[in-house]
Amino acid sequence: MLNRRDFARVFALSGTAALLPSRTWALDDFDIPSEPLPPRPLGAPDEKYWQDIRARYLLPRDVIFVNAANLCPSPLPVIESLYNQSKGYETNPSPSVRSGLMRDGRETARDLLATMLGATKEEIVITRNTSEGNNYVSSGLQLGPDDEVIVFSDNHPTNLNAWREKAKRFGFTVTTVQHVVPHPGGQYYVDLFAKAITPKTKLIGFTHLTSNSGDLFPAKEICAMARSRGVLTLLDGAQTFGALDVNLGDIKPDFYTGSAHKWPCGPKECGVLFVNKDVHDRIWPSVIGVYPGAVGISQKLEGMGQRDDARLVAFAESIRFRESIGRKVIDERLRQLSGYLITELKKLDGVQVYTDPAPDRSANLVVFKPGALDPRRFTTALNMNEGVVATVRAGQDRPGLRVSPHLYNTLDEMQRLVAATKKYLASGV
Repeated sequence: MLNRRDFARVFALSGTAALLPSRTWALDDFDIPSEPLPPRPLGAPDEKYWQDIRARYLLPRDVIFVNAANLCPSPLPVIESLYNQSKGYETNPSPSVRSGLMRDGRETARDLLATMLGATKEEIVITRNTSEGNNYVSSGLQLGPDDEVIVFSDNHPTNLNAWREKAKRFGFTVTTVQHVVPHPGGQYYVDLFAKAITPKTKLIGFTHLTSNSGDLFPAKEICAMARSRGVLTLLDGAQTFGALDVNLGDIKPDFYTGSAHKWPCGPKECGVLFVNKDVHDRIWPSVIGVYPGAVGISQKLEGMGQRDDARLVAFAESIRFRESIGRKVIDERLRQLSGYLITELKKLDGVQVYTDPAPDRSANLVVFKPGALDPRRFTTALNMNEGVVATVRAGQDRPGLRVSPHLYNTLDEMQRLVAATKKYLASGV
């Protein structure tokens, strides 16, 4: 059984470390507490609490990892769960062990997901990622030449190009609603989608929070408008699942998708598809196989054959870790860190912050242009010299840097990021 020090050694010797900024890692970089996470303080947690959270991750202490919108590290309880469950099966690969893991682990994860999202377990399908969930919807609805789907131009390709490709095969029409820079306000988009609806419209597919600008959408209002017109909604939650306090019972989309490998800090190749109970009869299975889920829509859509059952158990552990901190607390923390970055970056001469600071227009992502600096060279300098891991945005559409801080980041790290930006604006890269 690997202990916490062994986990650190495995990480330090693996290829994963080589992907981070060039450093020489020592075991002291991984001073991981052996005791459980302390209880969350009443009220707003202080920085010491968030430092305790940070200590549960294998990230080297001098790395500022602000790339949650792409891929998140998992806390040690999730890694330990994945290892222990994998080892347990590999040392005893009997049908009874396998069936127990598959049944119990998956259904525990489903129960936790339902509670986390304000849904029922009958409405939850455990997928591999957001992309798969989006495609289950676009492949599973009955659409033809007399039908239309409305999509948003800033959607992920799995909720944009996937519809266009399937339209070529099945003959339905895809209408694209264009994004506006800067964020024009929630009501603007509600009205824009409403105007786009025609008698042929069957579904609106849009993003809860865009990864290109950090724009937050009025999901509840768009879903209500669409529902009043008899139109289904697919809400891509890749950037809100595990980050914001999402209550699907309140938002009321027909479909919602998310990935464990982003904000939930869960195992890779796990995700969620929510299917509102009112539309279970509207969607067909895309994969017909064996080992479906135990309840509700999972019995129709989750017969995917053999799964990595250890990941499903670890998925449940990642939700427990998050829930021990609190949905609202995490939501508020991410807004605090992103809000600090927006405020401070705007003070720097030449910096253009694309993300709107209003709480109803942004949440947990910040996209900014670093003055006249080349975005690629700036991102490389931050990575190699300052230990900052973020995402570059090249090209003509909002070029710059995308920063997505998470619960393992500290306010001190945000201050260091702003200071580094100020330094390179003055010195160049």
